[in-house]
Amino acid sequence: MATSTDRVDGTTGSTTTQGTTRGRTIIDDAVVAKVAGTAARDVPGVHALGGSAARAFGAIRDAIGSSDLGQGVRVEVGETQAAVDVTIVVDYPVPMTEVASAVRAAVAAAVTDLVGLEVTEVNVAINDVEIPGLPSAAEDAAGRVR
Repeated sequence: MATSTDRVDGTTGSTTTQGTTRGRTIIDDAVVAKVAGTAARDVPGVHALGGSAARAFGAIRDAIGSSDLGQGVRVEVGETQAAVDVTIVVDYPVPMTEVASAVRAAVAAAVTDLVGLEVTEVNVAINDVEIPGLPSAAEDAAGRVR
């Protein structure tokens, strides 16, 4: 059963609860997003996840020793199913449609295997291409912050 919860940090989020005769398991949407993000990052040809602003903040987080594994990932989780939206940056000259297909397969497999939810769809948005030798938006933004 999916429920809305008030979290300690003041945000409201959804959780998935799976009940058994021995107890229940509660999986937060952020956990599903981290699983999906980690699976997407491991696909060859994926340079980064998220839009340019998210990557800029990610570069700053990385510099201070923190990271957001769910960056660039949005999930909708129900009782037994999940839908995932992933925003990626691909490496040049890797075929983009092949990378998107591989991301779809990797994310669906990881969420199904690790979280136990059926994945109804994985939408992949490619919002940039990383060309070797050119500074990325995240590097530009991180370079301006001193």
